Amino acid sequence: MTAAAVTTDPDPAPGTATVPPAPTRTASTAASAAASTPVSAPAATSARRPALDWRIRFGALSLIWGFSFLLIKVGTEGYAPFQVTLGRLLSGTAVLAVAMVVRRERLPRTARTWGHLAVAAFFLNALPFSLFAYSELTIPSTLAGICNATSPLWGMALSLVALSEDRPTRRRVAGLGLGFLGVLTVLGAWQGFSGLDFSGTAMALLASLSYPIGWIYVRRTLAGSGSSTLALTGSQLFLGTVQIALVTPLFTSAPDGFPLLPTLAVVALGALGTGLAVLLQYGLVEEVGPTTAQMVTYFIPVIATAAGVAVLGEQLSWNTPVGALIVLAGAALTQSRARTPKPAPRS
Repeated sequence: MTAAAVTTDPDPAPGTATVPPAPTRTASTAASAAASTPVSAPAATSARRPALDWRIRFGALSLIWGFSFLLIKVGTEGYAPFQVTLGRLLSGTAVLAVAMVVRRERLPRTARTWGHLAVAAFFLNALPFSLFAYSELTIPSTLAGICNATSPLWGMALSLVALSEDRPTRRRVAGLGLGFLGVLTVLGAWQGFSGLDFSGTAMALLASLSYPIGWIYVRRTLAGSGSSTLALTGSQLFLGTVQIALVTPLFTSAPDGFPLLPTLAVVALGALGTGLAVLLQYGLVEEVGPTTAQMVTYFIPVIATAAGVAVLGEQLSWNTPVGALIVLAGAALTQSRARTPKPAPRS
């Protein structure tokens, strides 16, 4: 779960914004998100070798985004969902603001760019973050994490309509069908969805749908904006914070206190899952490329499920992990492309 990240291929992790230099072939990318995602970094920034091996940072990013759903659940035990989202965005924005100052990044200068970023902030941050927080009032964090894994499937479905240059293939259509079969397995469709909280599950699925809508919008409107990905991402998070700050007082009252564990969960959710994770993803894409970096997306539901069961004691029936694996297999297919056969050598 993130706020924005740099990548150009399969879907970023939850909350990641994608700001490519030119339209790409897929609507979903990732981050994964993440989060998690577009603009190539200048060559000069990648000349310095990071102190930590990229595999360590990849593992850290997987853990951070995987534990985000657990942190949301803990946060909602002490705060209203909008308050969780507001705290998350405030913490994440603060982290990116510090990074922008250190790197001497300049904010976008045109009103047009800020307008597009406001729309991106709504679909990639304010809306999905709030929907996930509300959904976890009634569904387990494990189910929320698995619903998040459907983002590449929604992205594939939308890309067939929204991106004319994205041509369907048998492999990708098969992946789409397989993925939604996995969703039905997770939800226990053969049992008549017995025991399923429809409103909570629907909100989690809508949150996952919101991400590819935002990615498609960003790809179409912010390509070639002239600003760095970090500047665009930080500005986007700031606008998302403003949006939630305006809405929160209308639907919630001030908290009576600041319970320690939920407060720490919300701060960690923002500072780590929405701030630090973006910087990790940014660095990974620079070093190993978007295709490798986006593989973090497929670890998120696995870690979210393990965290929910081990830490929160959430119950897990056989169809949940099996369905999750089917969803991930389908998502992987939608992002894959058949290899072009090499021409036979001339004799």
